[in-house]
Amino acid sequence: MSARARAVLSAGSNLGDRLGTLQGCVQAIARLPDTDVLAISPVYETAPVGGPAQPDYLNAVLVIGTGLPPRDLLEAVHRIEADFGRVRAERFGPRTLDVDIIDYDGQVSDDPALTLPHPRAHQRAFVLAPWHDIDPRAELPGRGAVTGLLAGLDRAGVRPVPGAELRMTTP
Repeated sequence: MSARARAVLSAGSNLGDRLGTLQGCVQAIARLPDTDVLAISPVYETAPVGGPAQPDYLNAVLVIGTGLPPRDLLEAVHRIEADFGRVRAERFGPRTLDVDIIDYDGQVSDDPALTLPHPRAHQRAFVLAPWHDIDPRAELPGRGAVTGLLAGLDRAGVRPVPGAELRMTTP
C-alpha cells in the first residue's frame, strides 16, 4: 500500500435521479484502488452558479484517503462522471454528475489540467458549507479557514435537504 493523501472532493448533480447519482458516485469512489471514503457531508440543494438556466443541484462533499496521485485521481473521477452519463458540452451547463478535486493533501499547483486547490472553491458556498459540516476546522490552502471563507459568502441558494443522506454502502 502506498502513502495516503487526504483529498476533498465536491460532487454535484442536477439532471436525472440526482440523489441516486450522488449515492452511486460515493460507492464508485469507494471502489477506487487504494482509496477509502473517510467522511460524507450532508446533502444540499443549491442554485446553479453561472451558465444557462438549469435545474437546481444536489451537492455533497467527500473526504477521502487515497494512494492515487492527483492526476490519477482526476482521471478516475472523470471516468466516474462518464459512467454516470456526464457530457461536457457546455461550460457550467447542466450535468448528471460533476466531481471536483477541491484539495489534495494541501498541495498547491497552477497546472491548468489540475489546479490545486480548486480555483473557485473559496467562492462557492455549495462546496464550503458541506465541507464545513464534516470538518469545521478545515483550511483551504492559500485562502484560509473554511469557516471564515463561508462567513463571507451569501448562502441564500444553499439549502440542506432534510432526510437526504449518502452512505458508504446502500442499505
